[in-house]
Parts: sequence; C-alpha cells; structure tokens
Amino acid sequence: MYQTIIHYGIHFLLPLAIALVFYKTTWKKAFLIMLLGMLKDLDHVLASPIFAANRCSINFHPLHSYYLIPLYLFLVFPKKTRWIGLGLCIHILADSVDCWMMS
Repeated sequence: MYQTIIHYGIHFLLPLAIALVFYKTTWKKAFLIMLLGMLKDLDHVLASPIFAANRCSINFHPLHSYYLIPLYLFLVFPKKTRWIGLGLCIHILADSVDCWMMS
C-alpha cells in the first residue's frame, strides 16, 4: 500500500512541486510536459505479462534501460529539453524507489 502511494506520489506530486517552485509563471505547462515522461511506460506492452507486481522496471523494459538513463540526465541541461528531461528522470526515480522497496 505504502509502496504504491510513494510510487505514484513521486510520479505526480514531485513534478507538480518542481513546477510550482521553479516555474511559477509557466507551472501548468511545465507540469504537463513533465507528466509526459510517463508515456515512457508504453514499453510495458512489450513485456509478457504487461504488468507484474514484483518486477523491477529498471533495466527490464527497453525505455527503462541503463543505456538510456544517461540520455535522460543529459536532457535536463539544455533549456529546450529541460522539462522533458526532468519528467523522464523523475519517472526513473519513481521506478528506482519502487524497485528498492521491493527488495
């Protein structure tokens, strides 16, 4: 129960907090773009079963691979891709915390 609350809290509340604190004038746009990082979960449809409660997403699904995480971090630095990068990094953080709580 707590694991689910923490996981989805990071997915939704952390982008909202970042948007409200750092992007006050454009917080709605920043928040929505950061939420688009959750589209990365579309790679779950490649797995069988699509959802497994005790499966760690990190390095299991293609868009959650160790090879792409540095790219997501890199996207945070250029201003044009910052919100996308933040959304993707927050998503990886949420999934990492989820994996940690499973072990």
